[in-house]
Amino acid sequence: MTLNAGVKIYYNCEVGNNCILHSGCVIGSDGFGFAPTGDGSYKKIPQMGNVVLEDNVEIGANTVVDRATMGSTFIRKGVKIDNLVQIAHNVEIGENTVIAAQTGISGSTKLGKQCILAGQVGIAGHLQIADGTIFGAQTGVPNSVKIPNQTLQGYPAVPIMTFHKAAIVHKNLPELQKLIYSMQKRIDELEKKLM
Repeated sequence: MTLNAGVKIYYNCEVGNNCILHSGCVIGSDGFGFAPTGDGSYKKIPQMGNVVLEDNVEIGANTVVDRATMGSTFIRKGVKIDNLVQIAHNVEIGENTVIAAQTGISGSTKLGKQCILAGQVGIAGHLQIADGTIFGAQTGVPNSVKIPNQTLQGYPAVPIMTFHKAAIVHKNLPELQKLIYSMQKRIDELEKKLM
């Protein structure tokens, strides 16, 4: 195991063989668990679990992996996580998954094996992500992905070719708007002539 400067590993967390933790990463900080009270304030829910890093995991600088509320947050063997990533409580990251910078994974989400998450991906909580899923940069994932080996992008996440087609239409929206206004004006003029 290689621990670089400023790494913090909280109590009861487990780190496997051949793991590399880069400067400033935090393993086992409390998950974001709060319950609303009658007066509008929030009461902290005790975070009783831990984090388990299996063998050959590498975690980048200033990345945080939160402890589970109960049970464990699992980072399975061979996972590679970039700098500035947030992994919430009770998440499970499947074997040999890679995650790029500024990605956030909300609580209790389960990622399959050999997934690829590009930069700034955001995944909502309590989702199931199939093996081999690829999320392009800045993808927002509000729903589970049940079909394996898909490439998805956009918000909400859609198949990559659908995203590309929509991006072309989006780029042309100002011209399409002008065309629609022009056509509406011509229709109005024709209707006036027919009256």
